Amino acid sequence: MSSTTMFIKNHPLLTYYTLVFVFSWGGILVVIGPGGILGTKEISKVMLPIVYLAPLVGPGVAGILSTALIDGRAGLGELLSRLRRWRVGARWYAVALLTAPILMTAILFALSLTSPVFLPAIVTSNDRAGLLLSGTVMGLAVGFFEELGWTGFAVPRWRVRHGVLATGLFMGFIWGAWHFPLFSGSARSSEGVAPILFLAVLLFSWLPAYRVLMVWVYERTASPLVVMLMHAPLAAIQLILLPPAISAVGLVTFDLVFAAALWIVVAAVVVVNRGQLSGQAVRTE
Repeated sequence: MSSTTMFIKNHPLLTYYTLVFVFSWGGILVVIGPGGILGTKEISKVMLPIVYLAPLVGPGVAGILSTALIDGRAGLGELLSRLRRWRVGARWYAVALLTAPILMTAILFALSLTSPVFLPAIVTSNDRAGLLLSGTVMGLAVGFFEELGWTGFAVPRWRVRHGVLATGLFMGFIWGAWHFPLFSGSARSSEGVAPILFLAVLLFSWLPAYRVLMVWVYERTASPLVVMLMHAPLAAIQLILLPPAISAVGLVTFDLVFAAALWIVVAAVVVVNRGQLSGQAVRTE
């Protein structure tokens, strides 16, 4: 066995995250250049799909490749077996599908009492059917490709040495950093908010909290499919609910309130589970 193969097998998470950033950021870097990562270059409509496509497929492709390199055909078969687990109980589907939409809708309507700019996009849109369709398609694609790697590969390996909370926090902050190229351009035009504060809130306020909940759901269901469905509405509602004309100050305000709500949910889950997020996973037949 070569030294490279040994290194890969001994450092599966380092291998995986290296591949994630190489595939996701590397695609942007090669085609657009450093400005595409740092947000200092205007992205044309022709190149815009690359900015979103490269990050989209990165985690999933890295997960499949890492599984093949480290666990071989047997590992790929085991991953496929976990992806087929769907008999986990209706309550877990409810948690997965409703947590983000209910919280975001409630927060936006509450904030809309202070300013109509916070009214959900679906309320003010002239094409609600189109908005729902495009949001749903985007959400399902994002949920599948990202969680194929994040949950399909990384979570089980984090859990070997760390609890659910630590795993969610570690992954959440890496997940946030991975989103950097998608928001770096917006930070340049974040009038009224310092760019570093704007990025810190967008990337690290609510993503770690939501990832903790996703890891908890996986812990209880052992189903990457359910976590994919939990990720899907989170991505979909960014288009369906988030007001398109919201200012940088408004977006930061919303994200901070959303983060607070998610952390309250995390705390409630801890209390209900008597101080523990871990538990017996649901087994399929």
